[in-house]
Amino acid sequence: MEFLVEKIGMSRTVGAPSVPVTLLKVVNAKVCQVYGNGKALIAYPRGKQFNKAIEGQQKKYSLSKEFNHFATLMVANKEVGDLDMNGLENAKKLKATFSTKGRGFTGAMKRWNFQGGPAAHGSRFHRRLGSIGNREWPGRVQPGKKMAGHYGNEKVTGQNEIVSFDKESGILVVKGSVAGFSGAYGKILITK
Repeated sequence: MEFLVEKIGMSRTVGAPSVPVTLLKVVNAKVCQVYGNGKALIAYPRGKQFNKAIEGQQKKYSLSKEFNHFATLMVANKEVGDLDMNGLENAKKLKATFSTKGRGFTGAMKRWNFQGGPAAHGSRFHRRLGSIGNREWPGRVQPGKKMAGHYGNEKVTGQNEIVSFDKESGILVVKGSVAGFSGAYGKILITK
């Protein structure tokens, strides 16, 4: 079973061995249409977004204005209605898929953790990449060369253990860290 979650942030457990945990809030979602292979179309609220396609979907499935995003997930529901969260109560492990923090176009030192050159005034090589090729042969940059470029904003999946789940508030506490910034939306898959 899959669920949409919002990352609240990180905390730790109180006890003799303090354990770092991540707090995830299960997003309030409605099942709009159930497909035959265990998947379903779900609607969930996320910010303010209005266009003709979303308004058409809202009218088609009799949804309020707040449900303005749609996704296809593996769910336990057999019929249309509220999302069934009974699978989270006895779950022990999950896979969390989030996008990492986007850092834009970055230099080689930040992106690849290069050391850089001397910081003294006489040096003209501080944070630059340096040489990127060989001599006359092969006369081109080798594939896979670590250079400046787009860094972050990639899908990352990690496995975590579930510490606790509060059904009333919909808050899931998982052991360890999860990729992404606080407030990011992601997807979890219950494995055990």
